Amino acid sequence: MIANKIQISPNGPVFSRIVAGVWKWGQWGWKLNDQQHLSLIQSCLEQEVTTFDHADIYGDYTSEADFGRALQLQPSLREKMQIVTKCGIKLKSNNRPNHKIKSYDLSKEHIITSVENSLRNLHTDRIDLLLLHRPSPLMDADDVAEAIIQLKKQGKILHFGVSNFTPSQFKLIQSRLEIATNQIELHLMKPKPFFNGTLDLCQRMKVSPMAWSPLASGRIFTDLDSAQVRRIVSAAEPILEKYDAELDQILLAWLLRHPSKILPVLGTARPERVEAAVDALRIELTREEWFMLWEASLGHEIP
Repeated sequence: MIANKIQISPNGPVFSRIVAGVWKWGQWGWKLNDQQHLSLIQSCLEQEVTTFDHADIYGDYTSEADFGRALQLQPSLREKMQIVTKCGIKLKSNNRPNHKIKSYDLSKEHIITSVENSLRNLHTDRIDLLLLHRPSPLMDADDVAEAIIQLKKQGKILHFGVSNFTPSQFKLIQSRLEIATNQIELHLMKPKPFFNGTLDLCQRMKVSPMAWSPLASGRIFTDLDSAQVRRIVSAAEPILEKYDAELDQILLAWLLRHPSKILPVLGTARPERVEAAVDALRIELTREEWFMLWEASLGHEIP
């Protein structure tokens, strides 16, 4: 069985192997009220899903505050969890009227301001892991480093990482700072990270990547006209039977099997799906089963 806790880098935090992604809990999805937020947080913690993934922009800049209000109802829960949040994307929004266009801002000033806003909204004194949400063409590695070093010295962030970074962008920031993870889109229907060096670099640096959209944003269940989806579902059938599992569990197990020690970030607000994801930790696919699903995704035999 795959361990439910993992240290994500040599000097990084210890996270639950399954991560609760909150991006659809609020205005961008389920629109949970404060008590519903609290109940879902408690349910995740009961399942030993202790890591919660946020971003400042989620819910049109409202999701962090939603989570923070729920946490205020039972503040002691903060000590049982790890909070991840991201910054760097600037959306056009009524909640940010000074933003004239969607853009990226990884300046020292913006990073520090974003973290201070997140701390207030989440009603916490520290962020366990801060990620740069997207790389920017105007990214100044020295400016980023100054911000992160200052925030760490102040105890406002404990660890630092990146999200959606290519290997070369990862190496640029790593030349100035220690990086705990790279959170990337990663699932059976997206083969690129397996070939472009992203996961190779993670293994080289002993950094566990976080996988957003590990179930392809649900397309595996809804895009039934897709030939790729049909192939994957067909290839999965005997594997489902062998492990007495559901399709989402097998897709998660496929990611968990990879030696880079991927942490899937769930997008659900349903406690039963969180429980099912945790149960996927018991499934250790054989090498041939992994390649059966991989071949189905590619649509051809491997070279």
